[in-house]
Amino acid sequence: MLYGICHLSIVPLRFDSSDKSELVSQLLYGDFFKILERQKKWSKIRLAFDSYEGWIDNKQYKEIEENQYKELNNSTPKLAIDLVEFIEDENQQLKPILLGSSLNGLSILNHYHDGNIIEGKNPKSNIIQTAFLYLNCPHLWGGKSPFGIDCSGFTQMVYKLNGYNLLRDAHQQATQGEALSFIEESEPGDLAFFDNNEGQIVHVGLIMQDNYIIHVHGKVRIDRLDHSGIYNVDLKMHTHKLRVIKKVI
Repeated sequence: MLYGICHLSIVPLRFDSSDKSELVSQLLYGDFFKILERQKKWSKIRLAFDSYEGWIDNKQYKEIEENQYKELNNSTPKLAIDLVEFIEDENQQLKPILLGSSLNGLSILNHYHDGNIIEGKNPKSNIIQTAFLYLNCPHLWGGKSPFGIDCSGFTQMVYKLNGYNLLRDAHQQATQGEALSFIEESEPGDLAFFDNNEGQIVHVGLIMQDNYIIHVHGKVRIDRLDHSGIYNVDLKMHTHKLRVIKKVI
């Protein structure tokens, strides 16, 4: 088995081994993974954090040893908490890294970092405060950064920054935690899931106080939440149909 780590700020993870293939997710700096299949230009990988699979360009990662992978996997994540900052490489060149980047692999990559970090589990009350860091970030299918993010990437990153693991896609996240019967039972930081006309869960957001929700719809925004779903305050209409509320923390 081969292993790798992302040494660049942000790298596309694609559905297939082609630059034209759909973006299914992204790797941030410091994300590490198993290499399941290696071709001349592309590698199929499985991320350690959420077991998500996809293809990345061989020029956009560094191989690491199995013992280094295990060491990373057994350590408490140290994450960058500033929107954008820099690491310095072995040639004293600066490389940008983004909010939520993992800093556990600095010594493996021979990089230096002097910015702010967050580590360990934070109280649930911190979830919405963290979510505000992404407010007005544009929607990007497969995105996980402050410069483009999708609905489940948003909830996953907010939870990750507070020390909790969510799976990557909305329908996967809906399998986690305990279902609540009513909105009134929920607390800020709980997850609300929404389905389409076929009953498939296609959207997720973070419940706030007083029947508000922060979610990604065009951008990271705040709307009203009621028993029917999300009421868009700009469009003056419901845009998403509520399926279930889950308490993960």
